[in-house]
This record gives sequence, C-alpha cells and structure tokens, in this order.
Amino acid sequence: MGDFVRVETSEGIGTIRLDRPPMNALNTGVQEELRAAATEVSADPDVRAVIVYGGEKVFAAGADIKEMADMSYVDMAARAADLSSALGALARIPKPVVAAITGYALGGGCELALACDWRVVAEDAKLGQPEIKLGIIPGAGGTQRLARLVGPARAKDLIMSGRMVDAAEALRIGLADRVVPADQVYAEAVALVRPYLTGPAQALRAAKLAVDGGLEMDLASGLAWESQLFAALFATDDRREGMAAFVEKRRPDFTGR
Repeated sequence: MGDFVRVETSEGIGTIRLDRPPMNALNTGVQEELRAAATEVSADPDVRAVIVYGGEKVFAAGADIKEMADMSYVDMAARAADLSSALGALARIPKPVVAAITGYALGGGCELALACDWRVVAEDAKLGQPEIKLGIIPGAGGTQRLARLVGPARAKDLIMSGRMVDAAEALRIGLADRVVPADQVYAEAVALVRPYLTGPAQALRAAKLAVDGGLEMDLASGLAWESQLFAALFATDDRREGMAAFVEKRRPDFTGR
C-alpha cells in the first residue's frame, strides 16, 4: 500500500504492518500511510478486527526527530493537527483494534498504541512518552489518551519524567492488557481479537462508539448517546438473529448486517 505501511488481510483480520527499519520512526510519510491504512481497514467488510504490528523487533520508537529538529513554530503549527488526526484515524476504526508491541513503543509509537483498543506487550518491551527530554510534550494524543487510560497522576509521572516503563509496570498501571514472551506477541493479539471475528459487527461498532464517545461527555450526555446507539441496533439483522437464537436456544449466526 505504501513505502512503510501495508495492510495484510487473512481470515477476517487486517494487520496494519509498519516497516520502516530500523525503528519504525513515524515520519510524515508513515503518518499519512497509517491514515490511509486506517481508512482501508475501516471500509473493508472482510476485515472484522485489526492488529497494528511493527514486526518482531520493534513496534515504533517514536517520531522522526531528524525531520522535526529544524522545524519552527510556524512549521509545526501547520503540521501538528495532521499528526494528531493521522493517529486519530486509527482510534476511529469502527472495529476491534489491538496493538501487538515488541521492543519499543516510545513517543509517537506509544501514542499509536494508545489509539488502539488493547495492547499486547512483549515481556521485554519498553513503553513511554520521552518527549519532555526533547523540550516538548506529546503531540499526537499522548497527554489525552494516556491520562484517560491510566489516570492523570500516572500520566503526569510518565509524561513529565519521560521515563520508560517495562511490561510488568505497564500491565500493573493498565497501559498493557496482556504480557507474553516476545515471540508470542502477534499470536496473542490474534487470540485476543479472534472472538470478535464472528460477532455482530454493528453492535461491536456501537459498543466502541458508546465507550469512546461517552468518555468525552458528561454522564447525562453519555447516557443519551448510549440510548441512541442501543435503539439503532434494533434496525439490524444481527439483533433479530441474536434474539431469535436466544429464544430458540442455539448459537447465533451473525452476518454483520
């Protein structure tokens, strides 16, 4: 699909594969190819779940600092929104998405992982937001998604210190969801999303929209949003099939419609 990012589809799983050796640094080209990949898997009805994977050695070690080093405020002011929205496109994929993390997920790489629904992390992996050591802060969702995931105090610790966390700490604070040996990361990511491949696609989409959208709202607005999504599912074939299967005491055969 691109020079650095490709989509590989197999048995209902779309793998967004980063391939920019040696560290999968997220330069402008990679960012835009990630946006295109997110659009592709979102629109493909054969893709029922997504894995974001950097390969056996490294997930993504951050933005391309050499590309940014000589940029002025005016330069970055024109680019920053595109950087954020490129990873935001991953977060808006209306399907279950898991990051399969080996090696390092730092800076923009950690922000890429945060844009996913879950994170499967290698036992020897390191994660963090070290931008403060460059005199800047995360600019592609790190200050916002990390705080929502692990809480503001822990997010401030990681962002303001710039320190890396190992897999054990990432699991303890909620930054990782599963920790496995490095050679099992991709297989574990497949195992995590496999139950969703035959699930009711529209209901899964609605569940993700309800949770993610509700986090941006007050409780009353979130409950109203949930009610709208809940009611809308009564227009789907899968809702009829799911309820019929329950009454008839059989397994449902969901079609995603």
